[in-house]
Amino acid sequence: MPQNNYPVPENEMDRLVHLAELDIDYSSISENFKDLTQLAAKVADTEISLINLIDSYTQWTVGKHGIDLNQMTREESVCQHTIMSDEQFEVADLSRDERFNKNYYVDDPFSLRYYFGVPLKNQQGLNIGALCVLDTKLKTLNPEKIELLKIIAAEIVNRLKTYKAMDVLRNQIKQANESKKKVAHDIRGPLAGIIGLSEIISEQGKSADIDEVMDFINLIHSGSKSILDLADEILSDENETKDSNSQEFNLSSFRDKLKQLYNPQAISKQIQLQININQTTQDILFSKNKLLQIAGNLISNAIKFTPNKGSIVIELDLIVKSDQNILSISVSDTGVGITKGEIVQILDGNSHTTNGTDGEKGYGFGLSLVKHLIEKLRGQLEIDSQIGLGTTFKVALPMSNL
Repeated sequence: MPQNNYPVPENEMDRLVHLAELDIDYSSISENFKDLTQLAAKVADTEISLINLIDSYTQWTVGKHGIDLNQMTREESVCQHTIMSDEQFEVADLSRDERFNKNYYVDDPFSLRYYFGVPLKNQQGLNIGALCVLDTKLKTLNPEKIELLKIIAAEIVNRLKTYKAMDVLRNQIKQANESKKKVAHDIRGPLAGIIGLSEIISEQGKSADIDEVMDFINLIHSGSKSILDLADEILSDENETKDSNSQEFNLSSFRDKLKQLYNPQAISKQIQLQININQTTQDILFSKNKLLQIAGNLISNAIKFTPNKGSIVIELDLIVKSDQNILSISVSDTGVGITKGEIVQILDGNSHTTNGTDGEKGYGFGLSLVKHLIEKLRGQLEIDSQIGLGTTFKVALPMSNL
């Protein structure tokens, strides 16, 4: 296919960084957009409407109406053209457009023909995805309907911002609860000592029959015990806080989420995706912060450069240390391998585009984004590769920075 079939925005790295900052679990937010996808289809009088976010390798469908679609490769998508400008993008007949007529959604059972997309522009003016409407019939949209779709697209961006703000608020609540827990622990010891001392003085006071001193000591005892009870109440909230905190993974839930998101890509290329975890630390909680973006880009990259019927093995481990825990992520493939020079470029943040084993388009930003995110979290990235045998990416992330 011609190179211009795969457009890349000039501000692509900035666009990917801002999308990663949203830190979205692409499989968990569709219910938030159900009303807007229904409204978009109603406005456009189309069978289908989709909300798509586009990262380095994949178009993720985070809202859908009229079709059961969760993801597709970026090079197959029409919305990759929509994010190239601030205006709408329309394809009158997908089956007659050489850029799209060989893609699976043009044939049975989907038989899609009409496409109209509006970019999803964030506050920084970067197009992180698109709202699109599609139909099996040919049609046109009048200016009034186009304006309404743009209004819906703006509301989608507002909801994404709200979604992120809620995550920030949850993290702030978590930090506040941790501070509350620390304060409660810090005051328990002194207060228990005060109560013990007041009990001793109270017993001695009774034998000396010092009524005024006794009343004062009893007040101290009563007040101290009330504060101790309050500390116990604060500490009792700890388990409830952990259970309700949706911003954490353990190794088991992290594995399950990666399987849910990336096993479809592996299956489509007949690649065996195996994810192993350390059973001894599988229940320890850690922050989700940027983990899906880091691991996801590494897995997508491994799928891209592993031939059909190859294999990818992911090892997840939580290394418990006295000062801080370390999350270890290892992604090993049986792919084409990379040279020492290319490894240096990646570690320097200067990786470049390369086509995959099935001719998949390389956009040249996925590994640069991974390097950027790891550095921001003060983690480490190691790469080991042999040409023709495969590559292993190893990531170590300190939990204190997550």
